[in-house]
Amino acid sequence: MTDIVRYQGASGDLNPMHHDDELARGAGYPASFGVGMLNAGYLATYCTAHFGTDSVRRFRTRFRKVVFRGAVVTARGVITRVFDEGGESRVEVELTLTDADGATVVEGTAEFVTRR
Repeated sequence: MTDIVRYQGASGDLNPMHHDDELARGAGYPASFGVGMLNAGYLATYCTAHFGTDSVRRFRTRFRKVVFRGAVVTARGVITRVFDEGGESRVEVELTLTDADGATVVEGTAEFVTRR
């Protein structure tokens, strides 16, 4: 919950559905749920740990499933293309963030420079 509230404060997304269990239950959810952009941030961190922050050329995500507090998520990336563009060697990566059941929570693609 602390990570969710901190992220909400930093991002300006103060929607109480992410931290108010009573409100979320009233809307039909079992509890408040995580912020989708925080999960996208987990994927971005996974990528930049491998390629570095200066190498990012494109990063796109799509939310597929709501994540509830306490869920364990796993980031994975698969290089799907190696190519040259604008004098740079690049890779395209297909990304997934999955929950403990293996369901995709966030999916996306990204491009990174591997050599200039």
